[in-house]
Amino acid sequence: MSEIDVEAVESVTPTVDAPEYVLYGGKGGVGKTTMAAATALSSARDGTATLCVSTDPAHSLSDALGREVPATPGRIDDEYPLYGAEIDPDTLEGSPFAGADGAGGMGGMGGLGGLLGGENPMQPGSMPGADEAAAFQLLLQYMDDDRFDRVVVDTAPTGHTLRLLELPDVMDSMVGKLLSLRERMSGMMGSITGMFGGDGPSEAEMEQGVESLRELSAKVERLRAVLTDPAKTDFRVVMIPESMSVTESKRLVSQLNEFSIPVGTVVVNRVMQPLTDVADTDAEWFVAPDLDNCEFCQRRWEVQRSALSEAQELFRGHDVKRVPLFAREVHGEAPLRVVAACLD
Repeated sequence: MSEIDVEAVESVTPTVDAPEYVLYGGKGGVGKTTMAAATALSSARDGTATLCVSTDPAHSLSDALGREVPATPGRIDDEYPLYGAEIDPDTLEGSPFAGADGAGGMGGMGGLGGLLGGENPMQPGSMPGADEAAAFQLLLQYMDDDRFDRVVVDTAPTGHTLRLLELPDVMDSMVGKLLSLRERMSGMMGSITGMFGGDGPSEAEMEQGVESLRELSAKVERLRAVLTDPAKTDFRVVMIPESMSVTESKRLVSQLNEFSIPVGTVVVNRVMQPLTDVADTDAEWFVAPDLDNCEFCQRRWEVQRSALSEAQELFRGHDVKRVPLFAREVHGEAPLRVVAACLD
C-alpha cells in the first residue's frame, strides 16, 4: 500500500453488520488478527462499545492495532469505545484451572489430586483443551460484562478452538466417573485411612471436587450455547487464495457444522486484485499487482483465480469477502479502516 492519506481514509465509513459476538478462526498466519482488529475498530468507531480479544498464545493484536493491549480488558482508545485484551492462559488467576492455592482455584481438588497420584487433573496442559478452556472461561466473563455491546475474538489456531468445544462432554464423563468412584468409596474412607494411616481424600473433599467439575462444565456448556446461537454469534473463517488453504477451510467449516457453530462469513485474504474491485475506495490509496506486465504476478494470479473459483463453489450460501494483498504490513488505524471497508 502507498503512503495513506489519513484524511481521505477518514471519509471511508465502513459499518459492522454483525451479531454480539464475532469470532475469526482458521489456520495460523492467514490474517485472523488483522480481520478481528479491523472489525473491532470499525465497530467502536460506530459508537458500539467493543472488546477485541485475542486467545491465540502468539499474540499480535497489539501490533495490528498499533497500541498496547493489556492482558485483561481495558480501554485502548480515548475517542472511541474500543477495549482490548490479550489473554495469556499461563498467567491466569481466578480461573477454575488455577493451581489449588490460586485465587478461585480448585482447592477442593486436593483430595482428588492425591487419589490420582498427586496431580490436579485440571491444571493447564494436563488434559486436552485445558489451556483453551481457561482462556474461554474468562471470555465468558467478558461476554457478561456490561461495558461491552460487542465482543470480537481473534481465536487460537483451528485445532485448539475446536478442542475447547468438546470439553463439556469430557467433563460430564469425568463427573460421572467421580460420582461412581465416590459411590464405591462411600463408607470405606474411614477403613482405608485406618488401614494405611494415610491422608486419603475425605467425603467432603470428593464432593467439593465433583461440584467444582459440575460448575466448570456448566460454564463451558453455557459458552457453547452462545457460540452455537446464530442470533448471537458469527464464526468467520479466514483463508488465503491457495488450494491447500481452501481445503483446510472446507474441513474447518465442516467441523464447525458438526458442533452447530454458525459460519456466516468466509474471508479470503491477500487476493491479488485492485482495492477498487472489492471496496468502495479511491484507487490511488493502493498499490496493486501489475497483472498486465509482471509475469510473476500473472502466474500467482492464475493460482489464486483457481482457488477463488473453488472457494466460491464450496462456500456457496456463505458471504464470501475478499481482502486484497497489501504492499505493506497492515498495522495501525488507517489501513485497518481500509480492511474494514472490504469486510463491509
